[in-house]
Amino acid sequence: MMKKKKSRDGGLVYSTNPDFVPSGEEEQAEYSSALPSQQSLRIYLDRIGGGKLISRITGFQMPDEAMDELARELKQKCGVGGNVKNGDILIQGDHREKLEKMLREKGFPVKKAGG
Repeated sequence: MMKKKKSRDGGLVYSTNPDFVPSGEEEQAEYSSALPSQQSLRIYLDRIGGGKLISRITGFQMPDEAMDELARELKQKCGVGGNVKNGDILIQGDHREKLEKMLREKGFPVKKAGG
């Protein structure tokens, strides 16, 4: 069975509209990321089911691919699991100090929040 190739231009062949912007370019402009120093990150300590702790980092203004890569690096340096959900990075356990230090080294302004 042959797989269909996905078209990158959404099937657009030609447009007579001089102001037309292909959908991929609009999407890219919409998700442009701010510089790390222009973002305001907060690190929360949350308790989830079963009394487990997670460190939640919020306030990111970057594309999903960049967040996934940053989350992968943070999880690896902390030696734990986690994921990216709803624009937040979730890291298993209480790693607020370590995460704050690593994010500051990358140029992000970070504050601890919550109780």
